[in-house]
Amino acid sequence: MAVAGREPFEQVVRRHGPTVLRVCRAVVGPDVAEDAWSETFLSALRAYPDLPAGSNVEAWLVTIAHRKALDQVRAAGRRATPTDKLPDRIGADDPERHTDLWSALGELPDKQRQSVAYHHLVGLPYEEVAVLLGGTAAAARRAAADGIKTLRRTYLPAGPDDRTDPR
Repeated sequence: MAVAGREPFEQVVRRHGPTVLRVCRAVVGPDVAEDAWSETFLSALRAYPDLPAGSNVEAWLVTIAHRKALDQVRAAGRRATPTDKLPDRIGADDPERHTDLWSALGELPDKQRQSVAYHHLVGLPYEEVAVLLGGTAAAARRAAADGIKTLRRTYLPAGPDDRTDPR
């Protein structure tokens, strides 16, 4: 679908699809990210003809992806999850606490996780992160810094040759 003076939507999907998928994975995790990705581009396809000329298409798609991913999170919260046995709680000093980066990211508060993802994974400037999350660029910068600090403490292994950041 091509709109006069604008690149065809298929090229938009090819160009920005990986970024949108990273956003979806950061917000909802790898299991349902593809559903949020699909919902993002379905919604974008409908609105693309009305997008003002000169708009930042990537930021527009990231905004849609953010909202669609949050919809997925809300929907998952309303569904019951059957289980045979409740999992044991993992203690703070348990070495198996973080087996991968996703679980470490998943433990961050929402604003920190989303700020880290949008700025460090997607590459959005803090001003655009602030627009997505609400608040100021300074608050987005602080949330991302706090998230990275927590990830350094909880995700990176500590050991005798551990080099701590002097900041």
